Amino acid sequence: MAEQPGNKTDQVYALLEEMITFQDLAPGEAVSESQLMARTGFGRTPVREALQRLARERMVEIHPHRGVFVAPVSVEAHFRLLELRRGLEEMAVRFATFRAQTRQKEQMLALAAELDAFTGTDVRAFGVLLKRSHAAIVEAAHNEYLQLAMAPLQALSRRFWFAHLPDVAEHLRIAAELHARILRSVARGDATAAVDAARSLNDYLTDLTYAALGGPGRVPG
Repeated sequence: MAEQPGNKTDQVYALLEEMITFQDLAPGEAVSESQLMARTGFGRTPVREALQRLARERMVEIHPHRGVFVAPVSVEAHFRLLELRRGLEEMAVRFATFRAQTRQKEQMLALAAELDAFTGTDVRAFGVLLKRSHAAIVEAAHNEYLQLAMAPLQALSRRFWFAHLPDVAEHLRIAAELHARILRSVARGDATAAVDAARSLNDYLTDLTYAALGGPGRVPG
């Protein structure tokens, strides 16, 4: 598991989000607070609060008198998500290019180097790098409202992507290159290159979504 933040609710949220992303909790699966307490080792209050947050972000569905279910993964919903993510991500990288602090730029370059060095098929390890990449850009944009908007979109998109990789090693490599390009462009203060890199990433995600639907696209594999 990735290193977790200090707040108990945040810790449970991170654990459950990882379980859902990698289908330890499968789409459509019914879960209970008591089951999740046993699996995470946390008490009822942080588990309940984490589930409420996951419900707001459409990772789970809470039905009165029926219980909690892991939300399904929908190709059609992912297309709608990508429509919004594209514009917000371009805004985020543009803001980050002009607002990133020196320390943040150094961290982005170091993270880009980690992405360059990544090989293999360890999806959980790569998931940590993805989350760090997403967080680095949004934090450097220095707009808490953008952060609130982007975080759930990126979490849902990560979940869809990991569930539909046609060739794991190949697509981890593609994603590593695309995210490293964004990080380097932002760190170097090149807004035009950063926006172009963000568009390339979202084009890739759109193509992969078409491939999951069985439609046209440029996704190899």
